Amino acid sequence: MEHKGTAAIETSRLLLRRFRKRDAPAVFANWANDEMVTKYLTWPPHKSVAVTEKVISEWTESYKNDGFYQWAIVLKKIDEPIGSISVVGKDEKVNSVHIGYCIGRKWWNQGIVTEAFSAVIRFLFEEVKVNRIDARHDTNNPASGRVMEKCGLKYEGTLRQADFNNQGIVDVSVYSISASEYFSEK
Repeated sequence: MEHKGTAAIETSRLLLRRFRKRDAPAVFANWANDEMVTKYLTWPPHKSVAVTEKVISEWTESYKNDGFYQWAIVLKKIDEPIGSISVVGKDEKVNSVHIGYCIGRKWWNQGIVTEAFSAVIRFLFEEVKVNRIDARHDTNNPASGRVMEKCGLKYEGTLRQADFNNQGIVDVSVYSISASEYFSEK
C-alpha cells in the first residue's frame, strides 16, 4: 500500500475530510449520542460532548500517521459532519483494508453513505493501491449490507457468532471487492 493519510475527497453532495476539534458539538448532536445509530456499532453512544471531544482529539493526533484513515462525512449544503467513514482495520501483508461507517439518523436512506463509501473505495484503490476492501454488518442490520452491494462489494458469507457490538455477540455478513474487480468494472 502507498499510504496517503486522510486526504480530502469531494463528491457532488459531500466533502470527506479530517475531523477538526471544533466538529465535536455537531458530531455529538448529529449521531454520536444516538442509541439507534450506535445500536450495531462497537462503541457506545457518547454520554456528553466531552466524550466526543476526547475521541476527536485522539483522531486529530492520529492524522500524523499516513496509515490512518478517518473521514468526517460533511454534507456540503449544511457544512457540518453528519457521519463518519474509516479504515477500521488493515492487513499490510495482503494489502487489505476493512471499512466501517455510520451516519446520523436524519440522513438515513438518502444514498449518502453509498456516495461516501464509493468515493473512499475509489481513493483506496486508485491512490493507496489496496488490493482488497471489505466490510461487515450485523445480520440484523441488512440496510448496511445494501450499501455495500450498491458500492460493488460482493457477499462472501456469514460468520456465525463471530463479532461483538452493542447487541453482544452477533453473526456478521462479510462483503468485499478486490482491485481486479474494481478496475475491470471501470
